[in-house]
Amino acid sequence: MRNFSVQLSEAARIFSRRIKVFFKGINKYSGDDKEICTQIIEDCYNKENNYFMVSNGHFSEFYARDFGWCTEALLNLGYRKQVLSTLDYALRIFKKYGRITQSISPNGIPFTFPNRYSPDALAFLVHSLRLAKADDLIKKYKSFLNNEIKIYFDIVIDKSSGLVRLDRHFSSMKDYSIRKSSCYDNVMTGMLANDITQLNLYNPFKKFNYKKLLMDNFWTGNYFLDDLSGNKYISGDANVFPFWSGLIKDKKIIAKALAGVRKAGLDNPFPLKYTAKRYKEQKMLAKEFFAGNYERDSIWAHMGLPYIKVVSTINKSLAKKYLDQYKKQILKHKNFLEVYDSKGEPFKTIFYYTDESMLWCANYLYLKNSFSNFS
Repeated sequence: MRNFSVQLSEAARIFSRRIKVFFKGINKYSGDDKEICTQIIEDCYNKENNYFMVSNGHFSEFYARDFGWCTEALLNLGYRKQVLSTLDYALRIFKKYGRITQSISPNGIPFTFPNRYSPDALAFLVHSLRLAKADDLIKKYKSFLNNEIKIYFDIVIDKSSGLVRLDRHFSSMKDYSIRKSSCYDNVMTGMLANDITQLNLYNPFKKFNYKKLLMDNFWTGNYFLDDLSGNKYISGDANVFPFWSGLIKDKKIIAKALAGVRKAGLDNPFPLKYTAKRYKEQKMLAKEFFAGNYERDSIWAHMGLPYIKVVSTINKSLAKKYLDQYKKQILKHKNFLEVYDSKGEPFKTIFYYTDESMLWCANYLYLKNSFSNFS
C-alpha cells in the first residue's frame, strides 16, 4: 500500500510539472556548457537533507541507479563530501525501513517502480561505496549490506547457473519493459560480485564467472542480446553496460558491439536510444500507454554519456564528436535534459514532459575534462 501511495504522489508531481512547463517552459541557466552543468549539480544537491537528487525538476529525489551512474564523475569533480553524505542518507533510510529499494521519495519513503525487486539498486549502492572509498560507511552498515546481498542472491539468482532468473520480472533500467534475465541485470550482478569481493562483504557469487556467463549467454558474435527471451533486436543498454561496468574489456568485442549499435542507428541523431523502433515482440507494462515511446526509440542522456565513455576507449575522435553534440543540446536548451524523442527534440506526451536539470550532467563535465588532452 505504501508503494502504491508513493507512486500516486510521483505521478501527480510529474503531471503537475507537465502543466507548468506547458505554460512557463523549462528553467534556463546562464553561461556556457560548463557553467550550466556546474549550476545544475549544485541545484541537485538537497541542502536540507544533504543528498544528491536525480534532478531539480520532477525527479527531485534519490535514485540508486542514477546516483551510481554519476558517482565516479562526482568524485572526480570534487564532490566526495556530498557523495558520502548521499550514501549515508540513503543507507540510513533503507536500514530504517529494513530494505533497499531503487528510490526514496522527497518525503523520505523508500519505493520502487514498478513494485518489484530492483537488482541494480543494491549493485549501484555497493559500487558507489567502493568508488568513494567509504570505509566508515561500509563498517557502519556492514551487517545490513550483507543481509541485503543475501536477499539479492535468494530472490534474483538461479542457483544452478548463476544467471538472473528467467521466471521473474524485475524492476530495472528500462523499467516499463518486461524482460527475461536481461543482459543489464546480469551485468549488475557481475558488477556487484566484483565489488563485494573487493570490499570483503558477504559473497555468495564466488563460484560464478560473470564475464564468461555474459559471453556464453548473451554475446552473438556481433552484439549482446537484450535478454534471454529469444528476441534478436539490438538494445542500447545491453551493448553499453557490459563494457562500462568493466566486466568486458576486450577492445575487439567493444568495437563489434559499437559497430552494431551504429548500424542499428541507436546513435542517430545523437546517442543513445534503447532500440531503433518499437518492436512488437517487446513486452511492456500496461502503464506504458501513458508514456508513449519513452523507453522505445527515444534518446536517453543517462545512457548516451556512458556510451560515449565506452566509445572513447577505442575511438576518441568519435567520442569527442558525440560529446560536442551534447554540448549543442546544453547550449540550445540552457539546461541538461533527461530524454529526447527519436528526432532529437525534447520528449513530450500529453501526460509527460522530459525532466530537466539532471544530475547526469556530472558525467558530461567529467568526460569533457577527460577529453581535454586531445583535439
